[in-house]
Amino acid sequence: MLSRAIINISYALDDSQKYNDAKKFFYNLLENDNYRLKKYFDGFMITLIFLSVYILIRDVKHDINEFWINFNNIIISIIFLIEYLLRFWVSSSISKVVIHQNEHNLLLNREFSLKKLFIVVAKDKLKYILSIKAIIDLFAIIPFFHQLRLLRVLILFRVFKLFRYAKSFQTFVSVLATKKFEFITLLMFASIIIFVSSVLVYVMEANNPSSPINTLFDALYWSIVTISTVGYGDVTAVTTEGRAVALVVITSGIAVLAFSTSLVVSAFSEKLDEMKEMKSIDNVSKFKNFYLICGYEGVAGEVAKMLKKNDFQILVMDEDEKRIKQAVKDGFEALNFDPGEVDSYKKLNIDLSKHVKAVLALRQSDVENVYTTLTVRSMHQDVYILSLLMEEMHRNKLSIAGANEIIYAKDLVGMIAKEFVGQPVAFEVIHALRSEFSGVDMEEILVTGRILKYISSINQLENEKFRVVLLGIWKKESDEFIFNPKSDTVIELGDYLVVIGNSLFIREFKRALQKKIFR
Repeated sequence: MLSRAIINISYALDDSQKYNDAKKFFYNLLENDNYRLKKYFDGFMITLIFLSVYILIRDVKHDINEFWINFNNIIISIIFLIEYLLRFWVSSSISKVVIHQNEHNLLLNREFSLKKLFIVVAKDKLKYILSIKAIIDLFAIIPFFHQLRLLRVLILFRVFKLFRYAKSFQTFVSVLATKKFEFITLLMFASIIIFVSSVLVYVMEANNPSSPINTLFDALYWSIVTISTVGYGDVTAVTTEGRAVALVVITSGIAVLAFSTSLVVSAFSEKLDEMKEMKSIDNVSKFKNFYLICGYEGVAGEVAKMLKKNDFQILVMDEDEKRIKQAVKDGFEALNFDPGEVDSYKKLNIDLSKHVKAVLALRQSDVENVYTTLTVRSMHQDVYILSLLMEEMHRNKLSIAGANEIIYAKDLVGMIAKEFVGQPVAFEVIHALRSEFSGVDMEEILVTGRILKYISSINQLENEKFRVVLLGIWKKESDEFIFNPKSDTVIELGDYLVVIGNSLFIREFKRALQKKIFR
């Protein structure tokens, strides 16, 4: 009875548009750096952090109004507590875990296990709770639960929350994380040197009345200060043996610092291209009404320069690293992405119809331009696509693939800013794709009763998740084929879905359609 109730509630939540919209909103607000409101939220939280620390410091030697004390210990802590709970909520979806387990059990004809469900959910949530950021968040709200002055010092942990809101800090940490093994090795080496030198100098100095090193803690303090080459001079070795140890520790300290510096430089050098790519993506997300040029060969470069002279925003996308470097050298935002891959456009995190004025497929290969056109058109039906044509025999294929305008290189300049019109995708592109790309296939999927139980229209197919392009649908009742159907097109029993993609992806897509019956 309890199992059935949990399953029903999970499906209800999964189908609730309001619930999903609310969760998506808070996820974007807390985790999505490209969400327009996140920068304001981060700024608000950073302000609270600095205000909290200021109140703590001011309270040491000055009397502070009771309002500000309560504001720091209660109001700010409650805000951080709400943030912690929201992050806990959006870290994973319990309802999706329940649905997945239920479908899996139905497929294998097994009973639904609450124990197994609890273990899976607990693992997902514990993964978040035990993360470094979540632990810092938890420490930041502890002063709310206890007013002991010692625990109030934990307010300082709120400073570490800056790592969550400041993207530059996150980038810095992620870069250093690539050298984690090397840093751990260096830490072990330094720890051994500190431990051995602390014991040695303690043995040699502790019984000398004129030595300031009288305890093992003094020796440890001396060793850390010496190996870091800080050299305060407040605690020094006075015996010959102790000074000999100091020489070894100082030499080791220089080696540790040199090694640390080389690791940091190496880490940033290796991640430099990736950081530049992230920066370019951030810049592109701020673009409004820009031209997306796919390819940077010959005429593409001339067109880009012409558009730049007219103060248009431009993004160049090409899978060839040398051409991308040339585009950057010419002063353009450029990304080393394949224009024919759906993932390339997903990485941009933009709405093509809202942000892109036109997509210019300017590769010196008609097959590449066909594939680029087909990919862009599969993601959005209304975006304007202009394609370069190298051979007249391929004009019809580009047109059917969805290009709004097709021109020769010599006719390209001056023809970019024309009115947008739409054209459908059709079968002729398949011949070019099959001749050039291995593993690309086309299949017809019969719409059965199993599929229809939970899928009634095109927008419910979710074929993009499987990197499968829907070319069209053959309607049994009207005996007609609809190219590139609209998202609200109704699917009926006996219809055929015509899809294109990698054969493995199509197989997974068909399998997922059949599993929809277990929802």
